Amino acid sequence: MSIITTELVAIDVDAGGDKEAVIGLLAARLADAGRSSDGAGLVAAAMAREAQSATGLPGGIAIPHCRSPYVDQATIGFARLSPAVDFGAPDGPADLAFLIAAPDSGGAEHMKLLSSLARALVRKEFVESLRNAGSAAEVVALVEGVVNPAPASAAPAPSVPSEPAQTKTIVAVTACPTGIAHTYMAADSLVAAGKKAGIDLQVETQGSSGSTPLPPATIAGAVAVIFATDVGVKDRGRFAGKPVIASGVKRAINEPDKMVAEALAAADNPSAARVEGTAGAAGASSSPSASGGVGWGTRTRQILLTGVSYMIPFVAAGGLLIALGFLFAGYDIANKPEGATQSLGNIIATTNSLTNLPSGGFVQYLGAVLFTLGGLAFGFLVPALAGYISFAIADRPGIAPGFTAGAVAVFVGGGFIGGIVGGLIAGFTALWISRIDVPRWLRGLMPVVIIPLVASLAVGLLMFLLLGRPLAAITSGLTSWLSGLSGSSVILLGVILGLMMCFDLGGPVNKAAYAFATAGLNVADPSTLRIMAAVMAAGMVPPLAMALASTVRPGLFTEPERENGRAAWLLGASFISEGAIPFAAADPLRVIPSMMAGGAVTGALIMAFDVTLKAPHGGIFVFFAIGNLAWFLVSLVAGTVVAAVAVIAAKQFAKPKTDAESAPELVSA
Repeated sequence: MSIITTELVAIDVDAGGDKEAVIGLLAARLADAGRSSDGAGLVAAAMAREAQSATGLPGGIAIPHCRSPYVDQATIGFARLSPAVDFGAPDGPADLAFLIAAPDSGGAEHMKLLSSLARALVRKEFVESLRNAGSAAEVVALVEGVVNPAPASAAPAPSVPSEPAQTKTIVAVTACPTGIAHTYMAADSLVAAGKKAGIDLQVETQGSSGSTPLPPATIAGAVAVIFATDVGVKDRGRFAGKPVIASGVKRAINEPDKMVAEALAAADNPSAARVEGTAGAAGASSSPSASGGVGWGTRTRQILLTGVSYMIPFVAAGGLLIALGFLFAGYDIANKPEGATQSLGNIIATTNSLTNLPSGGFVQYLGAVLFTLGGLAFGFLVPALAGYISFAIADRPGIAPGFTAGAVAVFVGGGFIGGIVGGLIAGFTALWISRIDVPRWLRGLMPVVIIPLVASLAVGLLMFLLLGRPLAAITSGLTSWLSGLSGSSVILLGVILGLMMCFDLGGPVNKAAYAFATAGLNVADPSTLRIMAAVMAAGMVPPLAMALASTVRPGLFTEPERENGRAAWLLGASFISEGAIPFAAADPLRVIPSMMAGGAVTGALIMAFDVTLKAPHGGIFVFFAIGNLAWFLVSLVAGTVVAAVAVIAAKQFAKPKTDAESAPELVSA
């Protein structure tokens, strides 16, 4: 069955002046043609999608769309409107409107239709053909030609404009601190925008979950590169000499078309910013001047988040191993026996064996070993933070001096703050040395010997002779202040941490709060355990709240959101805040403030009830490491309910301001 027929086409109709009337007109045509079992239900589904974000596109076009149980097969309805109707496009009302309706199970087909139409609608000749079509049959032929093109061997319909040849290639790198959510959302948006622009756009996704590098031949043939990252670009030197457009990862989600257009313009501009360095060089620069217009504020954020991104695996692995050690051997293994310099767990792990078990038997020995392993992994936290901050500035030559700076920070008691300062000094020192013009015979030694040696020496001397004690004093003072908080002060700290964890759902603010909690985590210091509990509990609120809201009031959410809501139960229970990103991306003004309200409640209650947490990750699955578990659950439930009620009320009573959306956002909807 064809996805569009003449029965589904309306030519030069007056739909009544608003987009709901246009959608109603087209839904009625689908119902009359037997394509929908409930026209009113289809209208409700399409309007629910409209409530999330505008479907108007520049050029007088609108693509309202939805998935609905009232549709059995993907279908397109079309109306040429007279007068035009406002669908929220930035340049005015639309005179061409497509209603795309797909069944609940037709997600892939739904996206394919959107993508095909979006690509065609950026071609002026195709749009003009629709405006000039003299009959419904001509419209059907035009639409079928782009969403279901004939095989290459078949003669194309004479009225369908041919697809422009893809003669240019752009490569892109997307990366967020975790490499789980924003990374791939940005990649999908850029690929869709590349298709719209008629170019071949290939993306390398980077993050803590790893990446598949772009082939060298693809990079060599690219006319420009796009860096959409919140962290440093791995092996940036591969792109040396290429015109570059750079931004944070969210811009690629929100404005992919503009970034592609800017990259194409940069390719034709001899004065455009370019990636510095020599292609293939390990020490290729990643300095701000090579960032394609990224300001110092954005660049600083990228540098710091690179360190946090690489630090998190050490936190997760080390922290969970420590928690498992507690589970098997009890919390006493963290204590130091009288007169001992090591913890009981370390002593058992180093003095006992499988043939010489401690008094607690094999279970205690296993717990002590796990605790010791976790402590060793956790010990890399500050060095990894400093090392990869330095890496983000100076690439590979900055890793050794950065790790050295982090190790010195730990040694002198500078902690988390010392790691940041040391990493920045190490990175900029290594970058400065790498820019010294040296004889050709010495260049090969620079990235592997000279830069690491001189930069490590410089940052080590600075940390020991000048900065170590002041940084240690600051860290000690901060720890003492936190330990001394009580009453309303500690509750206020919980509120602030809760707000930060829910503000950007895995973004820079969220990661800053998390890094603050994990870097200071000390099982012997109750104040740090309360902070860790507040951070994790508040971070669990957004996905759990959206799961609850989409379950209690499913009519306020689209079918894709309801599916995301079902998955968000497990994500929230596992402390993966990114589970709420699909909801926040579609409706940020109503979702994010609601989540922040719930997070603030949870953070405050955690502090008020003196809940503690000895594991830095794991969500409800590390219940054995939570002190006052009952109050932890009460706080989590309270914040989840507050956030869910707030988002339901916002969606029910607060009408969003309609913003124009780009076609790639529709494709990913």
